[in-house]
Amino acid sequence: MNEILQALHARKSVRVFTEENISAKDRESILNAALQAPSAGCQLLYTILDITDQAKKEKLAELCDHQPFIAKAKLVLIFCGDCQKWLSFYEEAGLSPRRPGTGDLLLAVEDALIAAQNAVTAAESLGIGSCYIGDVMEHAEEMKRLLNLPSYVYPACMAVFGHPSRQQKERKKPERFELSDIVCENVYREKNSREIRKMFSGKIGSQSYEKWMEAFWKRKYESEFSNEMNRSMEVYLKEFQKEEDRG
Repeated sequence: MNEILQALHARKSVRVFTEENISAKDRESILNAALQAPSAGCQLLYTILDITDQAKKEKLAELCDHQPFIAKAKLVLIFCGDCQKWLSFYEEAGLSPRRPGTGDLLLAVEDALIAAQNAVTAAESLGIGSCYIGDVMEHAEEMKRLLNLPSYVYPACMAVFGHPSRQQKERKKPERFELSDIVCENVYREKNSREIRKMFSGKIGSQSYEKWMEAFWKRKYESEFSNEMNRSMEVYLKEFQKEEDRG
């Protein structure tokens, strides 16, 4: 297994960091790696917010489902799908571009997430741990104010970085499903009852499938943060649509 594959297999979410700072060289390497990610038409339809203000980190920790470790991270990056900057580029040329639509937003989010994955992979290669924070999608109104986000910029994800503690290094990475559970050939195929239960047979311990799935369903799918992310996304989409209608 080569070094890149080793890094991908070894990488796991890190939520406890040491006090060691990330060097300026490593910070730049992580950011430069993000910029090397594939991008639609090489447009780089994203903006990376490098959060260095400690008060902002602490506010983000509260807004993102009350997770204090965010404020303790040595590097906090927010990857925004950015449909605004190319509008500015076009208008600078005297053009009259249409307003961005939902498809433009999704394409920008794709670009942002690919860049984020490059960043966390680069960090892993440098011995720096990371954790994705999807909760940055929550509390749309407060996030927009805190980060000064214009109408066509969406906080697709946040990643926090730091040197992992010994306990985090030794912690076992959660096991993934088998390839056959995830990969379909040519067309999508839904799993039948037997296949579904087989997927989870090694993950639920002594519990019944029904009990384990009910607890997971309540903790994740029906959770307060999940409902808030959906509400916030509707806020962003309504604003997109409103601005598109104006255009």
